[in-house]
Amino acid sequence: MTDSTTRGEAAPAARSRVALATLAGTTLEWYDFFLYGTAAALIFNKQFFPGLSPAAGTLAAFSTFAVGFIARPLGGLVFGHFGDRIGRKATLVVSLVMMGVGSTLIGLIPNYDAIGVWAPILLVAMRIVQGIGLGGEGAGATLMSMEHAPAGKKNLYAGFPQMGTPAGLVLANGIFLTAGSLMSESSFTSWGWRIPFLLSIVLVAIGLVIRLRVTESPSFAGVVADNGVSRFPLRDALRVGFPRLALTLLAVLANSAVAYAFMVFSLSYGTQHLGFEKQFLVLSVTAAAVLWFASIPIWTRVADRHGRRTMFIAGSAAILVWCVVFFPLLNTGNGVVAVVAFLGMGLIVPVTHCVQGSIIADTFPVEVRYSGSSLILQTGAILGGGLAPMIATALLNATGSSTGVTWYLVGMCALSLFGAVALFRVVPDSSRGEMHDRAPVATGA
Repeated sequence: MTDSTTRGEAAPAARSRVALATLAGTTLEWYDFFLYGTAAALIFNKQFFPGLSPAAGTLAAFSTFAVGFIARPLGGLVFGHFGDRIGRKATLVVSLVMMGVGSTLIGLIPNYDAIGVWAPILLVAMRIVQGIGLGGEGAGATLMSMEHAPAGKKNLYAGFPQMGTPAGLVLANGIFLTAGSLMSESSFTSWGWRIPFLLSIVLVAIGLVIRLRVTESPSFAGVVADNGVSRFPLRDALRVGFPRLALTLLAVLANSAVAYAFMVFSLSYGTQHLGFEKQFLVLSVTAAAVLWFASIPIWTRVADRHGRRTMFIAGSAAILVWCVVFFPLLNTGNGVVAVVAFLGMGLIVPVTHCVQGSIIADTFPVEVRYSGSSLILQTGAILGGGLAPMIATALLNATGSSTGVTWYLVGMCALSLFGAVALFRVVPDSSRGEMHDRAPVATGA
């Protein structure tokens, strides 16, 4: 069965609503997630770990940031199971609520001076809630949009949820900067940082209104009509085979690591070691995210027209090259050069990021696609992005130089480049054709 057998149920208006809903939902969820990352880099070491040195406090704050990634595989497995059992729509509604509640409660947690050790404990608990919610969102939103796509536009539609990542970053940094500019630095550090977190409940309410209006995925509806729902979707997803699963994971690993290094770690590094102003760095990252957001529809159209293979491999190589120069450019201490470094990331990262969701989804047949995609996506997130700021901070503290951080990122990029080349050698690039609900499994993959 192919999507063409069921896609007739998805009228153009329904497709547009789904694209908007997945973009809005992922934007709000990533807003919450990135808001935490920005606060961890700039605020949480003082609020929740005041007894530690600035370096140790930052490392501790980034450790709580990593906790959210550790929780993401759990969210991916739970939401993936029910997404393959009861449908994409219901699970995406629940994940959005979890993320919003977790973020709002972070804005209400008293600091260490008020309740002692319970402050970081509660912070970690809410971070786990955030991680579980985002773990259910990532793969599900991509599938929801991609499975509504008309023929020949699979990558374009799968790219709408991917646009939520930079959009969430822009929204988080914009509100963070606005709140900080309206009060003194001492007031913002003391209590003003809570305002962006408390706004989450309003934004999630808006997202829910949009998301509740979408229709269920035609592909999943076809599975239900054919009585093809899997009883144990994760188990069945693993039948794709370890070699192909491993190569897909390797191919997407670097994008997450590099993105979090330049979006999160660079904030603390730039302020504490290079003397850049906090506002300048946040604005630079935000400008890069705007470029990232704007370029995704361009790259996804290229993938739909010419295929993903060459574009993804070239993008993987370009990220490796830019990682070699990124920190040396920052280390010049020149503001203009630093902006170039960030904008380069904003231009290069989306080349692979925009299609990684559809590449992962194409690994699995539709009846287990949510579980399988969640497994790859969230494992890659924790091994790549979740640990990146913490590893980078530890390397910096141990060596006193960004050189170790550069080589760490270059190593991750080399692994992904190898994974991408090997994956496309054994798996045909079907991205220009019609999406099939049966994943192509190549011999030896």
